[in-house]
Amino acid sequence: MKNRLFLSSPTIHGEEQVFVKEAFDTNWVAPLGKNVNEFEKELAAYLGIGHAAALTSGTAALHLAVKLAGVKPGDKVFCSDLTFSATVNPVSYEGAKQVFIDSERDTWNMDPAALEKAFEKYPDCKCVVLVHLYGTPAKLDEIRAICAAHDAVLIEDAAESLSATYKGQQTGTFGRYNAVSFNGNKIITSSGGGMLLCHEESAAAKARFWATQSREPFPWYQHEELGYNYRMSNIVAGIGRGQLLHLEEHRSLKERIYHTYEKGFAGLPVKMNPYLDCSRPNFWLSCITIDPACAVTPEQIRLALEAENMEARPLWKPMHMQPVFADRDFVAVEGGDGVGGDLFARGLCLPSDIKMTEEEQAEVIRVVRGLF
Repeated sequence: MKNRLFLSSPTIHGEEQVFVKEAFDTNWVAPLGKNVNEFEKELAAYLGIGHAAALTSGTAALHLAVKLAGVKPGDKVFCSDLTFSATVNPVSYEGAKQVFIDSERDTWNMDPAALEKAFEKYPDCKCVVLVHLYGTPAKLDEIRAICAAHDAVLIEDAAESLSATYKGQQTGTFGRYNAVSFNGNKIITSSGGGMLLCHEESAAAKARFWATQSREPFPWYQHEELGYNYRMSNIVAGIGRGQLLHLEEHRSLKERIYHTYEKGFAGLPVKMNPYLDCSRPNFWLSCITIDPACAVTPEQIRLALEAENMEARPLWKPMHMQPVFADRDFVAVEGGDGVGGDLFARGLCLPSDIKMTEEEQAEVIRVVRGLF
């Protein structure tokens, strides 16, 4: 059997071991330590944002972002509909209710027209959670303007888009509070972990306080607020520091994979995941949608690739179609299940691993083309 060709797996270099060894040599293997402090500073400097708090996961970062935004039980929070559930679950952690906002076709991200429509229906909403899907920046100018007009806090879920830019500015810096992920399949990984990003030092300090069980500054353990065990390990941060040195290299390799697919599928009734001319995606995952009139299905392609031990995966199933959120509202401009539902029905994520050779990618393209 051929070696498994993954959707997106970790790519480890050598510097990670240097930082991890330092943690062992100094006996700082527990949460906190030099690697955590430096990882926060280095990522904040790379992104051009004031402050960062290293946490156990991107989900933890989103949870603390929702808390910092002041979301309370019973509140409505507008969320990207076409995404992974980790984006929206923290809203439920705080007892609030998601209102799912459909996608637009230019980027597959939150539709500004649908967002405006949602504010007309729920004018008291004060928080919006936006995703940059598969590493492609959303229409940030329009969405930020709408949030500002309605005095709503914008939270960016940039878990998939680290190193992507919109009009030259890094994603994860546009919202008041933002989150990135270092999960094993992301463009860089620390094996797990995430980071809360914000512009205010007081917000980062509050996040770190909550993330360390809200322990008050007494010689004994005193807690006056609910806290969480969310701080990143010094070992994990060491891996992240080594990975950060290769972020631009990884982004460049992801871009090459995308354009190779684009060229390889020329003439087929398929389209690559789109992006705006004013943005530079990180091309985390290369995806296709099949033209509606075509008889070939994404599942046929997925199974054909799987038969060759190549991993492909359907696009995210929209949140409003998930049984756990069956009672939540969904706001769209198009009818039915909207743009997101249509993309889910016609879309597929292709092998996008940066260790994939040119020959292996050519084989993926051969298998796909053979079905048309």
